[in-house]
Amino acid sequence: MFDVLKTLSGLVKIKRSAAGPKAQDSYLSPVDHREQAKKVTSQKTVKTPGHPVAKAEPSVAFPPEEVSGELRSLETKAKELILEAKDEALRILREAEGDMRKKTELIDRRVGMLESREEHLRQQEVEKQKILEKLEAIQKEQLKNLERTAKLTSDEAKAMLLGQLHEKLTGEIAREIERATAQAHEEAEKKAQEILVDAMRHGATDYVAEYTVSVIKIKDEDVKGRIIGKEGRNIRAFETATGVDVDLDEEGVIRLSCFDPVRREIARVTLERLLRDGRVQPGRIEDIIAQVKKEIDRIMFEEGQKLCHAVSVYNLPPPLVALLGRFKYRFSYGQNMIAHTLEETKIGIALAGEVGADVNVVRLGCLLHDVGKVIVGEEGNHIELGVNALKKYGMPQKVIDCVAQHHEDIPFSSIESVLVYIADAISGSRPGARYENYEEYVKRLSDLEAIAKSQSGVEEAFAFQAGRELRVIVDPGKVSDSEATVMAQTMKEEIEKKVTYPGQVKITVVRELRAVEVAK
Repeated sequence: MFDVLKTLSGLVKIKRSAAGPKAQDSYLSPVDHREQAKKVTSQKTVKTPGHPVAKAEPSVAFPPEEVSGELRSLETKAKELILEAKDEALRILREAEGDMRKKTELIDRRVGMLESREEHLRQQEVEKQKILEKLEAIQKEQLKNLERTAKLTSDEAKAMLLGQLHEKLTGEIAREIERATAQAHEEAEKKAQEILVDAMRHGATDYVAEYTVSVIKIKDEDVKGRIIGKEGRNIRAFETATGVDVDLDEEGVIRLSCFDPVRREIARVTLERLLRDGRVQPGRIEDIIAQVKKEIDRIMFEEGQKLCHAVSVYNLPPPLVALLGRFKYRFSYGQNMIAHTLEETKIGIALAGEVGADVNVVRLGCLLHDVGKVIVGEEGNHIELGVNALKKYGMPQKVIDCVAQHHEDIPFSSIESVLVYIADAISGSRPGARYENYEEYVKRLSDLEAIAKSQSGVEEAFAFQAGRELRVIVDPGKVSDSEATVMAQTMKEEIEKKVTYPGQVKITVVRELRAVEVAK
């Protein structure tokens, strides 16, 4: 096609050159051409004054016959080229159509093969399903035959096998427990001792656990009369204003009793000032109580700041600082709350540093773990009250979780919560830290012995060392060595779930076989 266009372009150029100066002259007849040639050749020269005569050059004109012949020749060639181009285009089109038909046929064959394969797979799936159904039917039939032969149901056979397997594996379980326990002791005992000793060294405080009651000693019994007043108006005014009960029955002392330790402290300081002043009157009592309340609030806030600064906690919300200051007059099992909190926080910080936990979370968790014990006027245990207070003042969620989980009321959510629990247990359960009443002590020992005696094959159980050790005597004819090991593990888990105790409880299962014969 490009050659055809090129030839046509040449044909146009030839037409223009043959036409002469003016293209429209190529359309004159042969007679007009001759007349035109005569006019050109007979043209006279033009003279211009002062210049030589310029002769006009004669123009050359091609004969019309030659031009027409050349044009016909070129037109013929052009038509031939056009025909050749059409033939070439038809040939290319036929080849393309042939290739397309081949590709289409190939695609059709492949599609047919895929459809055949899919159909084959579907048939195989149907056959597979039929085979599975047959196998299930055969299995059910065989199971029924087996049950008829053995005269046992599948559940009964399963229970029998599990029982046999349990008996067989009892020895292996016991050996595995002993091996794991020994390995854990070997690897952990030394490191644990180092960590705990170092933590307790850092937790040493200047505070000593206090065992105090609100008792005021008096030298003269006559002051009791002034305290009572005329018809008992002074003592009634004092008890109403302070919210405490005054006991004057014991000789030489005055006892003040109240559930709120802060109220009891306010009453103690007020009464001491009244006795020094000597003026015990209802109006004077109210004035002194108002002054003492302001002083106690200031003292408690300062004590809260001292406690925070002692463990490097700053910018705590003032209401929380005031609550921590109430620890000064609060005792738990005879242990002063400031002493306990300071000791526990230092231990927790040391442990967190050793194991790579978040020290700041442990620091705040230990500091605030018992804040609910000094919140009054609200319902709930000290954990619930503490969690609500921390949420109210916008403390971090991780710190709130430490407070909520430090008595294992809910599962631990982080290593920081575990460390707060451990630090609290170390501080509260160390020798001399706390005392508890006789009823709770006896109940814990009874619960430990009851759990031990509930096990099959136990003859006697004894809890001693303040409930920190449980010794169990089993019948050697009913309990083997392996079963004794498993029994100790079972009792350990049950005690952890049901009994509240400080520190830890050591469980010892004793199995002794004695063969006795008498020679006569």
